[in-house]
Amino acid sequence: MTSGAKGDGNGWVTLADGTHRWGRYGAAGLLLHAPGPHGGRCVLLQHRAAWTHQGDTWGLPGGAVDSWEGPVAAALREFGEEVAGDPGAFEVTGVYRAGDRVWHYDSVLAAAPEAAEFAPGNAESEAVRWVPLDEVPGLPLVPAFADAWPLLRSALGARLDLVVEAGPVLERAGEAASPERTSALRDALAGLARGGVPAGDLPPGLGLPPLHTWFPRVRLVTPVPVAPVPGVEVVADAGPDHRGSVLTVTADRGPGTVPPAWLLERAGTGAADPVPGSDHEVAL
Repeated sequence: MTSGAKGDGNGWVTLADGTHRWGRYGAAGLLLHAPGPHGGRCVLLQHRAAWTHQGDTWGLPGGAVDSWEGPVAAALREFGEEVAGDPGAFEVTGVYRAGDRVWHYDSVLAAAPEAAEFAPGNAESEAVRWVPLDEVPGLPLVPAFADAWPLLRSALGARLDLVVEAGPVLERAGEAASPERTSALRDALAGLARGGVPAGDLPPGLGLPPLHTWFPRVRLVTPVPVAPVPGVEVVADAGPDHRGSVLTVTADRGPGTVPPAWLLERAGTGAADPVPGSDHEVAL
């Protein structure tokens, strides 16, 4: 996205029914989840101050998206403003969008390895705490979050595994399977992993909940010895040990597969909303 002024998303939007929503370009929040201390999983929720819009309720740390941001960047910025503490390493797995063209709210799903300690970061939060999944419906939730919670809960454990056979992809691109070109493909895939894949670009039948964007774990299958990079595992054989919904990029056609052309249409430019600091525009 092009640069804009910091905070230019602040402002109210009036919907057709006369109700108001905060965020001239929409809003976004971070749904951070982690293993619970007694088993199961928990999510980090914010108790919103009574003076805020729909206050004295529980929901996601979040707020207005600026014109120059995508939902991931906005959710991470808002989290840093409203929550005190270091989330450490985590994986963004998907984005759920609720709303329409006039206004929408993006819930950014992110998996953390442990439930780190957090505290309120500004006056908008009465409290922040980890809540076991089964206890979430019992809290006084922000109405829109309450409506979305069943779907969001179903998506917490879902992942998109993208398995890419390097040979057919490079052949379709007119490239030789050299270390240099395989490395370029690997880097383009790392950008795709950071930028995400719109759910509308995925074939049916993967069994994924209906999110707006999925951020895949990528496994590049190639006999050419190249080093892995964050977001891309490099293997000589795909193997059977995938944990999520598997989409394979291959010359063979069948359920759960897409042709090399599908990948080449996306991996050269990445997506519009990478995690801040990423450089995902890598040409093959």
